[in-house]
Amino acid sequence: MSGTWVMTLSLIMAGGADVSPLIFQLAIFVLAIFVGYYVVWSVTPALHTPLMAVTNAISSVIIVGALIAVAAGTKGGSPISTWTGVIAVALCAVNIFGGFLVTQRMLAMYKKKER
Repeated sequence: MSGTWVMTLSLIMAGGADVSPLIFQLAIFVLAIFVGYYVVWSVTPALHTPLMAVTNAISSVIIVGALIAVAAGTKGGSPISTWTGVIAVALCAVNIFGGFLVTQRMLAMYKKKER
């Protein structure tokens, strides 16, 4: 069902011309990079801690999708999905762990220091 929606959307966006699903997904990925870049760089410094918390939440959702990609690749799917899923799991794990460390350090700055 989802492949049908992707093909329909790619045909609509391409003006009726046949578009490879790989090219369509690559275009969405590049657009997401640009949107993410402009969203992050337009945040004021006072909002960096809440942004970091949201980034951790997003990464935890992404890691679930990466695990699904790994499982799909091991159950007769493409080895490319397995390896990209493994890479995505590793990068998300680093992002989540680092994000929690940075958030914990920033919150520790607001605690009263004991004498």
